[in-house]
Amino acid sequence: MDERRLGPVVGLGTWATFDGDAVLAREVVSAALDAGSRLVDTSPMYGAAEESLGEIVRERRDEVSVATKIWARSVEEGREQYRRQLDRFGRVEIEQVHNLALWREHLVWLEDERDAGRIDRLGVTHFSSRFFGELAEALETRRFDTVQIALNPREREAERRLLPLAAELDVAVIVMRPLGGASSVIPEPPPAELEPLRDFGIETWQQALLKWALSDERVDVVIPATRDPEHARANAAAGSPPWLGSEERALVERLAG
Repeated sequence: MDERRLGPVVGLGTWATFDGDAVLAREVVSAALDAGSRLVDTSPMYGAAEESLGEIVRERRDEVSVATKIWARSVEEGREQYRRQLDRFGRVEIEQVHNLALWREHLVWLEDERDAGRIDRLGVTHFSSRFFGELAEALETRRFDTVQIALNPREREAERRLLPLAAELDVAVIVMRPLGGASSVIPEPPPAELEPLRDFGIETWQQALLKWALSDERVDVVIPATRDPEHARANAAAGSPPWLGSEERALVERLAG
């Protein structure tokens, strides 16, 4: 699998997946890691996802990069979330302020934790383009190392402002919802429509969508979520070149509607 600033370019998301099921988490995470993925993204907002990941992450700690989040209405609550994350994971490779919640207040103490070596990188996220102005404001402080945004052929607002800004500021980009989101997955076209993409190693519609995002060199990693180990393996296969050219990306966009 290709690697960029955050390691292998296909990671694993955990929104609406494990529901606290540590056995399922073990199966899916193991499949993803065995296929070459490394980054696992989670959040206190995702039910019991963090808890379900704890055991498998500890067992294969040197193979996993944990990207989790602070999603709290107060600094005290955020610190407690962070304490539990350290208990579960030992360390945090990427700690993100989720959906810009109190980002200025949390950034102060999170920078202290990064300086102390318990966090490698700090990031900020938001799922909605309505908040891209404030997200840009946060990035322009030059205090964040990563940004997480939605990007797929039906959600391209980030291309106009945030991807150029991230490139200018040398901020690594994590793409959520590369398949269209848990409640709005982009429907598959007829298999024959994918024939022009076969030479790019694409066998599934999901691989086409992931490769569409990764063919933008400003994207560092995509984090599709799945409950199926086989899907985790197939998704990881999208992380190898060759990348799509402009014609092939346009085809994926047309097929996505």
